[in-house]
Amino acid sequence: MLSRALLDTQHAFDGVAAEYDRSNADNPTLCDMRARAWAAVDAYVPPRSRILDLGCGPGTDAARFAAQGHRVTAIDWSPAMVEEARRRIRVAGVADRVDVHHLGIHEVGSLTPTFAQFDAAYSNFGPLNCVARPHAAAHMIADRVRPGGVLVASVIGRVCPWEIAVHAARGQFARAIVRFSRGLVPVPLEGRTVWTRYYTPREFTQIYTLAGFRRIALRTLGLVVPPPYLQGFAGRHLSLVATLRRVEDAVGAWPGVRASGDHFLIVMRKEA
Repeated sequence: MLSRALLDTQHAFDGVAAEYDRSNADNPTLCDMRARAWAAVDAYVPPRSRILDLGCGPGTDAARFAAQGHRVTAIDWSPAMVEEARRRIRVAGVADRVDVHHLGIHEVGSLTPTFAQFDAAYSNFGPLNCVARPHAAAHMIADRVRPGGVLVASVIGRVCPWEIAVHAARGQFARAIVRFSRGLVPVPLEGRTVWTRYYTPREFTQIYTLAGFRRIALRTLGLVVPPPYLQGFAGRHLSLVATLRRVEDAVGAWPGVRASGDHFLIVMRKEA
C-alpha cells in the first residue's frame, strides 16, 4: 500500500509538472497563500540562512529564497518537478545558492551531512500531507534543523467549511467528508491520484512536538477566503473575495478560528 501510494503520487506530480507553476501563478488565491508563507519565512528565518525546501515542486520558493541571499537545499519526490526546479534555478541565475535533489521527504534521512545543518525547513502547499510515515519524517526533519531553527509549513487542513458546503450542495456527500478520513486517502489530480493525509493543527503539532519542535505561530489559510480550486467563483466576485481576504488576515490567527480552513500555516521552533 505504501509503495503504491508513493508511486501514484510521484506519477501524478510528474504529469502536471510542466504546467504546475503557470497554473499556480494564474490562481490569485494560491498566490496570496504563497505570499503569506513567504512572509512567515521573512519574519522567522534570519538573513542568509540555510533552508531545506521539502517538496519544492517547480522551485518557485527556492528561487525566491536564494534571490534573497539564503542558501537552499530543495528536494522533491517527482523527477519531473526536480527538472522544472533545476531549470527555474538556472534561469533565475541563483544556481550557486540552490542544490536540487530528486529525493522524497521520506528519504530526507539520506541527506549529507546528516545532522543539524539547516537553519530552517520549509514546506508549501501540502507536501507534508503526502508523507506515508509522518512520525518518522518529523524526526528526520528535526535531525536536520539546528536547535533554535524553525519549520515553516503550509499544511492541508482537515476541516474546510467551504469544501463541505460546496460538495454537500452538489449532493456529493462522500466528497464533502473525505478530509475526515484517517490515514492516506486517494485524491484526484488531473486524472491521476495523489495520496493525501489531512491534519488538524493539533494533530500536526503533536507529531512535530514529539520530534522536538515547539509551535510558535499558527494561522488559517482558506477559511473565510474560498479555497484555490474555487477560482471561477473568486474570479466572478473579485470585490467580495478581496473583502474576505482582509477579514481572514485580521482574524486568521485567533484561537478557534485558526483550527479550520483549506490550509493552515504553522511555524515551529526546534528545541535546544
